[in-house]
Amino acid sequence: MTEKNDKLVLFQSKHIRRIWHGNEWVFSVVDIVEALTESPTPRQYWGKIKQREFIDLQLSPIWVQLKLESDDGKKYLTDCVNTKNALRLIQSIPSKKAEPFKMWLAQVGKERIDEIEDPELAQARMKSLYEQKGYLKDWIDKRLRGIAIRQNLTDEWKDRGIENQKDFSILTAEISKATFGMTPAEYKEFKGIPMKSKINLRDNMTDLELIFTMLGEKVTTEISSKEKPDGMPANRKVAKRGGGVAGTARKETEKELGRSVIEKKNFLEKGGAEKRLSEKDENK
Repeated sequence: MTEKNDKLVLFQSKHIRRIWHGNEWVFSVVDIVEALTESPTPRQYWGKIKQREFIDLQLSPIWVQLKLESDDGKKYLTDCVNTKNALRLIQSIPSKKAEPFKMWLAQVGKERIDEIEDPELAQARMKSLYEQKGYLKDWIDKRLRGIAIRQNLTDEWKDRGIENQKDFSILTAEISKATFGMTPAEYKEFKGIPMKSKINLRDNMTDLELIFTMLGEKVTTEISSKEKPDGMPANRKVAKRGGGVAGTARKETEKELGRSVIEKKNFLEKGGAEKRLSEKDENK
């Protein structure tokens, strides 16, 4: 499944309508059913699945109804599912075309169970994925180390009573603002990363950007572990201090290098994005 434009994705020559809803893409159920079954009546086919899987078994619905544009140019309420529930839907379809997806899901499930028993397997898998995307070994090592540091930080925040994901985002923004002068959202905009996407900012950082990100989060963890702040206001102050240490180090580094370590470069397309960005800068 690959992106075609903001409204459609292409799956085996079949168009799947989609719409941005609740900070994620959701997809037309009828279009998925039609692509996997080639049924001449995909709406009726989906109706039978709904009755069998959800009404008869009294399961909670996995879909939401949203208005999508039809072939006649008009918009109609259409059952839609997010990525997670699209995979769940695929499991409910007895089609040969769905079998490869089911086998893949079974393999993924096995791998995750294995990784719970041996966490090093998860790190090896992530390293392999980054290599396949074309990242350099040195960068991958830093990225994986950064993930471990980030995990230590979130564990520390949980020990301090911070559980809400929104609060994690607020504290992360404090560190980023003190380190780079930008929140993560502002940083993504600076690098030209689409805001309506789940593309990870850190996957688009340079080596030095990753290093200062790690420094800010590591120092924050150490201060928090020592002082044990209680509540969001106290934790925000610690996050700002930790990021401030990294921010000072960044500024000193920039003085020595004679340039900013904050770059527009990103890695959205396996080595191609940086080239296009540099060419665009040269043509200004």
